Amino acid sequence: MWGSWFGGNSAQRRKDAPKKAILDLRQQLDMLQKRERHLENQMANEDKKARDNVSSNKTAARAALKRKKQHEHSLEQTNGQISMLEQQIYSIESANINQETLAAMKNAGAAMKTIHGKMTMEDVDVTMEQLREQHELTQEIGNAITSMPITEPIDEDELESELNQMEQEKVDETILGGGPVPVGDSIGKMPAVDAGPVRGPKKVVQEDDEEEELRKLQAEMAM
Repeated sequence: MWGSWFGGNSAQRRKDAPKKAILDLRQQLDMLQKRERHLENQMANEDKKARDNVSSNKTAARAALKRKKQHEHSLEQTNGQISMLEQQIYSIESANINQETLAAMKNAGAAMKTIHGKMTMEDVDVTMEQLREQHELTQEIGNAITSMPITEPIDEDELESELNQMEQEKVDETILGGGPVPVGDSIGKMPAVDAGPVRGPKKVVQEDDEEEELRKLQAEMAM
């Protein structure tokens, strides 16, 4: 139990070590940046003193320049330390990101392995074949539904016979009523009848022809 407890703490400390190191480095970097600004102010003050005393008190001016040079040397060292700390912070952050990325990739690989489980390419092939079969069955059912007639087909021969009968009735009504007899295609489509004498209607037709000839003759005489 204690081993597990301490082992857990040790793992947590290892995990937090990069963050703690970066935090310590940033604190040190902040201190050095403050020192940098202080040295720059000191250099500016010593430069002013030297300029103020360059004509009246060269000893004071020389001392001021000497102190300025010392501050410049300290500033160079400070700048070098700042650069080193910034580089270390960058390196630790990059290493920490690489570690976290690798851990995430490992977790992703384990998750994919769990998801696949016992899945094999044979299982995939069988599943795809079943899907294809169902797709083909769906198409066959759709084709069967769309090709099946909803109503009974119309008998064209019966329709033609009914039309001929209606046309013959129309002709009979015209003949009995004394009107002009339809000619051309209508007569050609009339159903065949017995060749027996049909004297009544034929006489009416002849009378109509005679009336027509008489009208033409009267029209010629009037001219």
